[in-house]
Amino acid sequence: MNQFSLKDKVAIVTGALGLLGLNHCEALAEAGASVIITDLDEQACQDFAAKLPTRSIGMGLDVRRKDSVKATLEKVLAEFKKVNILVNNAAINDMFETPGLAIENSKFENYPLEIWQKFLDINITGVFLCSQIIGSHMANSGGGSIINIASTYGIVAPDQSLYRDKNGKQKFYKSPAYPTTKGAILAFTRFLAAYWGNKSVRVNAISPGGIENQQDDFFVKEYAKKTPLDRMAKPTDCKGALVFLASDASDYMTGANLIVDGGWTIW
Repeated sequence: MNQFSLKDKVAIVTGALGLLGLNHCEALAEAGASVIITDLDEQACQDFAAKLPTRSIGMGLDVRRKDSVKATLEKVLAEFKKVNILVNNAAINDMFETPGLAIENSKFENYPLEIWQKFLDINITGVFLCSQIIGSHMANSGGGSIINIASTYGIVAPDQSLYRDKNGKQKFYKSPAYPTTKGAILAFTRFLAAYWGNKSVRVNAISPGGIENQQDDFFVKEYAKKTPLDRMAKPTDCKGALVFLASDASDYMTGANLIVDGGWTIW
């Protein structure tokens, strides 16, 4: 089991204050890594870091800004002298400020360009910048593991029928931006795996299924019907996959996509 240990490893997690991000950080720390918790709210990152069982720190980071990513790497190297693991988790999903307009704004025909652009900036450019800057350090320092968080909607199309209420009325549509950006992450993962393979930088992805997070009971029930394991994912369900890809246990894996979806994509 020593292969799964992350003792003496240093990991950076982006978007660490989100539902999955918090669990990513806990998993890495529980396996022994020092974790750099990064998100927009630096104080909240620091507060969470203080709760982890290993020497961990919190930092403010805007993944859209090259200077912010560079400054984060410099601080980490000053404190820990190395980076072994990068988890590209920062991402956004659709949130419509005016619920009454959600059905119209989420239609492909009406989807706002500014929202599309925001998805590209955070979900793709953010991963590009963090990988370019932090991954380059890994490539020049003996290697490391980059783990990109994708989604089942990067593999298969959204099932729009899920977003209807119990009376069959469409509440909103899953937009084009989220699946497009998550599909791009899988392509980018393969690109980087090939590009840095000879530098001992392994690059893999995890594609989680839908996470149960206070959705209404009807949605949870309908989602479960479409999943062989008959439930949505728990926030903790990706912890094992993450530690596996971060550790030496997956030393001969790169360019892979671990699908943690309860079987959603087999049908």
